[in-house]
Amino acid sequence: MAYIKCFMAGVLLTASFITAASSGKLLATPGVSQVEGAGGGGLVPWAQLAGYASEDEVSVSGFCSRADVTDYTLDVCGAQLNLFNRVELSYAQQEFDVPALSTQIEQSITGAKVRLYGDIVYSSWPQVSLGMQHKSLDDGTVAKLVGAESTSGTDFYLAASKLHLGAIAGYNWFWNVTTRYCKANQLGLLGYGGNNASNKLLFEASTAIFLSREVALGVEYRQKTNNLGLGEQDWKDVFVAWMPNKHISVTAAYLDLGSIAGTSDQTGWYLSVTGYW
Repeated sequence: MAYIKCFMAGVLLTASFITAASSGKLLATPGVSQVEGAGGGGLVPWAQLAGYASEDEVSVSGFCSRADVTDYTLDVCGAQLNLFNRVELSYAQQEFDVPALSTQIEQSITGAKVRLYGDIVYSSWPQVSLGMQHKSLDDGTVAKLVGAESTSGTDFYLAASKLHLGAIAGYNWFWNVTTRYCKANQLGLLGYGGNNASNKLLFEASTAIFLSREVALGVEYRQKTNNLGLGEQDWKDVFVAWMPNKHISVTAAYLDLGSIAGTSDQTGWYLSVTGYW
């Protein structure tokens, strides 16, 4: 994790030279940080861009998260740059611990997202964004061992998000739907493609109720590929996000990741902290 800490230190240094957006958006509207580095939920990238920058501002955010399930752990740290609430650039480094093989799988993810239309609060129609995530394994030994075709690949996605104020018994209601085009096996941690490989359109969704201005309770669903024939299953979670101010958010979740690399019943917890400047 040493190089991740160095990277995060660089982001914080950069942030000190950038005018942070502390008042551009409503509290909680950027969402939190997604496990691949994009702004969104824990599992699913959303249409809104990370950070609180408005159309004449720039903002920086950084995060670290851990997912700990039955047989594996996944640590992720990364950062996002929001340019004028139009473009989001992101970077994340993942470390996937496989105790059974006494090894770690490391993957870097570079992302970009462009807001095409709308605003999740102020426009009648949902906010719509187009994004990409290029992923590359530092060492593809395990991926090749299980039959992956490649150790790098690029996902493309289209997301639509909307926040309805006072929509359910006076509580704010949020929803997001994402369509992803990819060949990744387990987010790319097991490489890309395989014996059953083909580029596929995958469905992802999130929804949440704001119990207060600062606390949201929700669920997420992420459809997965099964390129390797190992019974890869869809991912689900139930999450609570706490956003006390425009400088920090904390997300905790119960995860159900199904079968990973032939090992079933991968359930456990997720915790993520994001800072905004």
